[in-house]
Parts: sequence; C-alpha cells; structure tokens
Amino acid sequence: MSHKLDRPIWSALETHHAALAQGGPLARRYPPSVSLFAATGNDRPESLEALCSLAAPGETLLVVQSSEILVPGGMTALSRAPLVQMILAEPLPEVADPRIERLCEDDAQAMLDLATLTKPGPFTLRAQSLGSFWGIKQDGRLVAMAGERLRQPGYVELSGVCTHPDVRGQGLGRLMSLYVAGVESARGQRVYLHSYATNTAAISLYASIGFKLRSEMQVAALALAV
Repeated sequence: MSHKLDRPIWSALETHHAALAQGGPLARRYPPSVSLFAATGNDRPESLEALCSLAAPGETLLVVQSSEILVPGGMTALSRAPLVQMILAEPLPEVADPRIERLCEDDAQAMLDLATLTKPGPFTLRAQSLGSFWGIKQDGRLVAMAGERLRQPGYVELSGVCTHPDVRGQGLGRLMSLYVAGVESARGQRVYLHSYATNTAAISLYASIGFKLRSEMQVAALALAV
C-alpha cells in the first residue's frame, strides 16, 4: 500500500491545500502564481490525460513522486532528476534565537530574490500561500530563510532553506532548518524534506540534524509537446 508521502503533491492538494487545488478527481495542480507543482493520484491513462489538460501552452508542470513518472500523451519531459525524501527520525526541540523573525507579505520580494539567487528549489512571490516562513535579516536585508511547503495530515515539508552567499559558513542554513523543524515538532507534525540526490552536502547536513532517508523520489518538468 502506498504512503501519502509517495505522491506528496497529490496528498497535499487532496487535504491541507485543497482550497488551492485546480483540476478534479484525476489530476490537480496549484495555481501557477503559487507553485508549478501538479500531480495525479495514480498512473492510469485517464489520470495522465487529465494532467495534460491542466497545462497551458508554454507552461511547465513539476511532478514529484516515488514511482517512475510517466509522461502523458501530448506532453514532453523537459528534464528529470532523482531526489531523496528525508524525514525526521525524532521530534526536535524548539530553538530560541532573537535574530529569527516570522516573514510576512511585505517580505515576499526579498524572499523571491534570495531564492532566485541561491536556487533552493521552485519558488514564487506567493510561496507564503503554502505555509509560514521565517528568516534572519542583517541591516534590513534578508540573508537566510526556511519555511513550510507541502502539508498533509500529520506531516509538513521543510522547504526554501537558503542562505545568502555573503553569510555562508556561519551555520545559518542549519539554524533555520532546526528552527522550522522545532516549531513543527512542537505542533506534533512529522517533518520531511526533499533534496536532489546529487546534493551530498545538503543531505549530510540534514542527516546531522536528525533526518533519515524515507524514500528515493523522482522529479520531472513536463510541458505540452509542440
């Protein structure tokens, strides 16, 4: 029997993010201004056809799941990559640090700028529609952040972990990861994350915090064939 985290986008859009979902019972996606993520609940032909119908010309959809990603007819895979999905083995204590503040809508552009510079993964101006984010500012400039992205009953994804190149080596990425994981652990949530399988430095960092491998995953960028 499959686990809800095997198709984390689908299970999020079925539950906590249902109000954001576009599509129907076979395939769903987030509004493009929020996220490029899309998913099906299974790989049946009718579900793949429904996924294709959600894409607009010139648009990219990102699919993440544990099983092989099948390309619907009428679409093409622009890229594929292996991921790892890691989950906290044990809850973490909350972290108290006066430098960390809850980010708000006024910070959206600074968050996007930092994510664009450091490339932690797909990010939009409306990322806060998915969950809360926290950050550290120096002289009014956002230099580190982390937050929540996908969410299912009992689970939440740690995402958007990034540190400005000017302050790397100070442990801020680790601090932000510990902070968000501590907040969600206190709420009774199991915290998980995704990393590119080739990003061994990030995987080692998360393992040192207490994350363990739950599943190997796949990500594919799909677009309508031209």
